[in-house]
Amino acid sequence: MMRNPNSARVFKNAMEELVLEEVERQTQRLSPAIREYVSPAEVAAYALNRLPPMYATSQKGWRSQRLKVKNEIANQVATAVRQALVAVQRDPLRVSSPLPMTLEGMQQEVALSELRSLLQQEDLTWNNVVDVIEQTLIKTARGQVTWHRRNNPVPRQGYDWQDDRHLL
Repeated sequence: MMRNPNSARVFKNAMEELVLEEVERQTQRLSPAIREYVSPAEVAAYALNRLPPMYATSQKGWRSQRLKVKNEIANQVATAVRQALVAVQRDPLRVSSPLPMTLEGMQQEVALSELRSLLQQEDLTWNNVVDVIEQTLIKTARGQVTWHRRNNPVPRQGYDWQDDRHLL
């Protein structure tokens, strides 16, 4: 069977996102002194290498795999991350060369940084971005948040996004 070279293979490992969430939870519980010597990427890679992959190619499959991970192997994920934290704590004398960040990774970090600034949420991460935006939209609808354009640091009371529809 010939495969169309223009068709992209799109699949995701549901385990990755859940491991990253667990790494975030567990590293937040560490003291700042220990956290300094822990690389979240190394912890996640170590844990993922010890857990079964849970790939999906559709939204339905993605939801199903995430539910399966949360309901059936959440304890395994937590244990793998705990073991990874112990195993990969950086030795300050050890030299390692991390993989270079891709253009897409750099763009994602810039976007997250701009969102932190726009939403005035320094603790914003990719793991909590949806919750933070949802809460900010609710507060905006209630009139509890005042907005300003990114180029204009002076907030206007009752900012109406419709005023800037010509910018879209």
